[in-house]
Amino acid sequence: MAGISRGTSPAPPEASDDPLVTLASLPGVTDSVDSVRKGVDRVYGHRIMRRRSNEVTSEAALRGARGSAALSGADWALEGVRRRTDFGVEGEPRTVGAALRLTAESGQLLSVWRQSPLRVLARLHLVAAGGESADETVGRPRLAGEPVDEPLIELALPGADEVAGRLDGLSRMLLAGTEAPALVTAAVVHGELLALRPFASCNGLVARAAERIVLVGSGLDPKSICPAEVGHAELGRAAYAAALEGYVSGTPEGVAAWIAHCGRAVELGVRESTAVCEALQRGAA
Repeated sequence: MAGISRGTSPAPPEASDDPLVTLASLPGVTDSVDSVRKGVDRVYGHRIMRRRSNEVTSEAALRGARGSAALSGADWALEGVRRRTDFGVEGEPRTVGAALRLTAESGQLLSVWRQSPLRVLARLHLVAAGGESADETVGRPRLAGEPVDEPLIELALPGADEVAGRLDGLSRMLLAGTEAPALVTAAVVHGELLALRPFASCNGLVARAAERIVLVGSGLDPKSICPAEVGHAELGRAAYAAALEGYVSGTPEGVAAWIAHCGRAVELGVRESTAVCEALQRGAA
């Protein structure tokens, strides 16, 4: 893995009981983890969460899907996403529809993720692709020579053998469990999937959905009200790509910067849902 097994970064899973804990000790990561935790605790303590948490969750899902689609090139206004019912099979409508389907599906896959992360990733890709099972590339990692449609990620594309090996390593590490903070685990899952681009399409959408699953399943954000996708979109595609380059570099500084970037995205998601809570409270007054 880029942040775990290259260059001067920590040893691979076989050589460490818990490599993610090592990443959690990188300079600045503890501050990011603490800041995220405080922000999440604040929004969960909002009085509106005691009575209307389901509404906040629904709104966070919509806004998160909009943010993820924006990062994949379909930057629609929130109300346009809210009102649209036909998302088509190509272009920006297809991207927005895929993001919405993934957000809806993610909450159904938490228990499966704990048993088989690779199975969940395959399911997420199938959902993102719209269930096009007739396409043999859907729902499985790409094979040697198969192209990848991911124009907004311009990093060098790892070969199919490297993809298979690193996916297996990521899965084994997740199944082994970790004492690392949820932010660190989510950032590594997100970064690794973006770096690998294991599927023929929709890799960014799948990576961000997987990040959400980790944040929810870890207990950091059990009601899924802190949409990191909103923050990633607000920080912008250029910053997103630059932070990803740091992760792929495998240097301690680069990996720490990627984790901090993901932390800032969660904090902005917290801010978004806090605003939703305030709006609901004003409406109820």
